[in-house]
Amino acid sequence: MTATESSMAQIARRMLSAKAEQFTESVIREMTRLALKHNAVNLSQGFPDFAAPAEVKEAARQAISDDINQYAITWGAKPLRDAIVEKFERTQGVRVDPEREITICCGSTEAMMAAMMAIINPGDEIVVFEPFYENYGPDAILSGATPRFVKMRPPANENSFWSYDEKELAAAFGPHTKAIILNTPNNPTGKVFTRAELEFIRDLCVRWNAFCITDEIYEHILYDGAEHISMARIEGMRERTIVINGNTPNNPTGKVFTRADASIPSARSPSAAGRRRR
Repeated sequence: MTATESSMAQIARRMLSAKAEQFTESVIREMTRLALKHNAVNLSQGFPDFAAPAEVKEAARQAISDDINQYAITWGAKPLRDAIVEKFERTQGVRVDPEREITICCGSTEAMMAAMMAIINPGDEIVVFEPFYENYGPDAILSGATPRFVKMRPPANENSFWSYDEKELAAAFGPHTKAIILNTPNNPTGKVFTRAELEFIRDLCVRWNAFCITDEIYEHILYDGAEHISMARIEGMRERTIVINGNTPNNPTGKVFTRADASIPSARSPSAAGRRRR
C-alpha cells in the first residue's frame, strides 16, 4: 500500500463510528432475504398471512374520523397509560403510577434503547444472556456500555429446559455492572424463567446495586403450564426493574394474531430512571 493509499484508508476509518464498526447486518433481515431468494419457509420474521380483526381496523378509522391527530404528551396518552397500569396490576399484581412510571415508546427497540441511555455511564457493563434477540448487544454498545455475555445451556434431554450456570452468571457481575437484560419468555429459546431463577438474579442485582431490564414482549406465549413472572413482582426488585412490554408480538392486537406493525410498547420503571428516559 502506497503512502497515499494508507492516508486515504486512515481518513476512511475516521469517517466511520467505532461503535457502528462492531455491528453486522440484521440476522433477521438477512434470513428474510435468503428465504425470498431461495423460496424457503421463513422462520426468522413474523409475517401474519391473515387480516387484522374488523374491530381493530374500525377503531383506527374511527380515530381518524374523530380527529385524534395531535401529538400526545411525551410519555404517552393518559388513557393508554391507565390501561397499561390496569393490565399490569391484573396480570402481575403490581400497581404502578401512570404519571411517573409508565412511558409509551415507538417499539420495544426504542424502549430498550431509551432505558439504557437513561441509566448507562461510560465504563458501565450490561449482562446479557446468550442466545439473545439481536438488538441487545448493539443497544449496549450504542449506549456506551460493555456487554458481558453469559451462555445459557440447552436442554440435556426432552425432560429438561434451557438453564444458566449460577457460577458463570455470578462471575459476570461486578463493580461495573449497571444492569442485566432479561428476556422472558425468551427469544429465541422459548425459555420461561422460574421464580427461583429470578430470585437468584435478584440477589445479584441487589449485591451489585444493578438494574434488571426485562423484555416481556412474549408474556402470553406460554405452554405446558408455564407461568410468566415479571421481575417487578419479585421481592426487592420493584425499584430496580425496568419492564418493557407491548402489544406486539404477544397481545391479541399484536403480531401473533393480527399485525406486525401494530406496535405500541411501553416501559415501566422506577420514577428516577423514568424521568431520564422520558
